[in-house]
Amino acid sequence: MLVVTRFRVPEGDVASFRDDLGTAHEALAACRGYVDGTVGRNIDDPELWVLSTRWEHVGAYRRALSSYDVKMRAVPVLYRALDEPSAYETVQPGTDLNVAVSRSLG
Repeated sequence: MLVVTRFRVPEGDVASFRDDLGTAHEALAACRGYVDGTVGRNIDDPELWVLSTRWEHVGAYRRALSSYDVKMRAVPVLYRALDEPSAYETVQPGTDLNVAVSRSLG
């Protein structure tokens, strides 16, 4: 499972944001089910940042978000994320897709 969380950060906030995002990444990385992750900054638009993490499965990611340490160290910076879907299933050639029904179509 892949989580891509993007942020728009004004130039004046970059130094503190970079530190905060590093702390958030450390907290997530300490959780069971974390596989790997990276922090990046867009080449063409330096105000656009990304935290990309990979997880064993969606349950591991959801449990990580519920952990006390993540709530204290990561959630405050994650609240700054752009309002867009961020969780993706990884797609391997020749495998079935997990086709979900949109939750808004209830």
